[in-house]
Amino acid sequence: MTATALRVAPPTQRPTSPFARVREGASRLAQGLAEPFVPADYLDLIAPLRHGADLRARIEAITPETRDAATITLRPGRDWRGHVPGQYVRIGVDIDGVRRWRTYSLTSDATRRDGLITITVKAIADGLVSTHLVHDARPGTLVMLDQATGDFVLPPVLPRGLLFLTGGSGITPVMGMLRNHGFEGSDVVLLHSAPTETDVIFAAELAAERPGVRVLVRHTDDEGMLAPEMLDEVCPDWRERGTWMCGPTPMLDVFEAHYEAEGVAHLMHVERFRPAVTAVGEGGTLTISGGGSGETSVDVDGATTILDAAEDAGVLMPSGCRMGVCFGCVLPLTDGAVRDLRNGNLTSTTADEPPVKIQTCISAAAGACTITKES
Repeated sequence: MTATALRVAPPTQRPTSPFARVREGASRLAQGLAEPFVPADYLDLIAPLRHGADLRARIEAITPETRDAATITLRPGRDWRGHVPGQYVRIGVDIDGVRRWRTYSLTSDATRRDGLITITVKAIADGLVSTHLVHDARPGTLVMLDQATGDFVLPPVLPRGLLFLTGGSGITPVMGMLRNHGFEGSDVVLLHSAPTETDVIFAAELAAERPGVRVLVRHTDDEGMLAPEMLDEVCPDWRERGTWMCGPTPMLDVFEAHYEAEGVAHLMHVERFRPAVTAVGEGGTLTISGGGSGETSVDVDGATTILDAAEDAGVLMPSGCRMGVCFGCVLPLTDGAVRDLRNGNLTSTTADEPPVKIQTCISAAAGACTITKES
C-alpha cells in the first residue's frame, strides 16, 4: 500500500485594493484617536438613542404643574420596553459633573403612539435632582434611563371597589393608573391631600368628571391632615376594598397601623418614596459582596480601578478587558459612588435604590461604595 503525500496549499489571499487599504488605515487611525475611548463613545454623540446603546432619554418638554412640580416629557431610546401603569423608572441626571440617579413614577399613557413617556417631579427641599429637573433642566438634555420596574400596579382583572389614598406627589403613580384604565362600571374612591389648592398636582384633571371614579381632595393647611377615622365617613366599605396608598411617610405610617389594627392589612398596596443621600469623596472603602465568596472590604485611593483593587485584595473578578473583550467586567453598584477615570464623571446610588451597572475596569471609588458580584 503506497502512502500518498498530501500537499496543502497556502491560504489564498485576495489582493487588497487601494480603497480597502485606505479604509483599513482610517479605521486604525480612528481607533487610535479614540483611546482611551472606544468608537461607540463617539457614536453616542451622534445617535445616543439608537438600538444597542446605553439606555437614555431626551427631554422633549417640561410642563409646570404647580409652583414646585412639573411634568417632564421624555423620548426614550429604542431599547425602551414600555411600562405598566403605576411603575417607576430610574433617571440618571448629570449635575456639576456628578451622575445622580433618582426614581420617579411614570404618569403617561402607556399606549401613546408617539413613543414619548412622562414623569412628574415635585421639587423637594434640598432635593438636588428634583429641583434641577423642575427649575433648571431644558428640552434637548439627555438623561440616562433604566427600564421600568415596580409592583405598585393594578391586577389584570379590576375589582369593582377600589380605594386610592394619596398625598402630595404620591398622586403620580395613581394618575398613571387613572390615565390607563377604564373604570366604567367600577366604584373607585380617590382621597387625595395637599397643603393648599395651588399645591394640588393635576388639579384640573382630578376635578374633571371621570366615569366610575369619585375624587375627594383635602387641603391640609386649612382642613388638617388626613386621618384614618375619616374613612368610615367618606368610604364606609373601605374594609372590603383593595387599597393603593402613596404619599408622605407619616401619612403612610398612620394608615398602615390603622389597617393592621383593623385586621385588613392584606388589602394594602403601599408605595414609599425615599430620599437618596450619597457621600462623594476621593477614594474610600470598597466592599465586594456576593458571588459565593462572602464579603471583602478594602481601603483604596481614587486613582486605582475597582477591578485592580479587588484583584489585589484576592477577589476573583469577572473581566475580559485584558483580552480585548469589552464589558465583561460590568457589575452592579449597589451603594455609594464611583468615578469614571476616563472623564471624571461620577455615578452614585444608595441601598434604597435599585443597583446601577458600572465598568469596574475604568471606575474608581469616590467614597465608600459596594459592588455586588452576581452569582
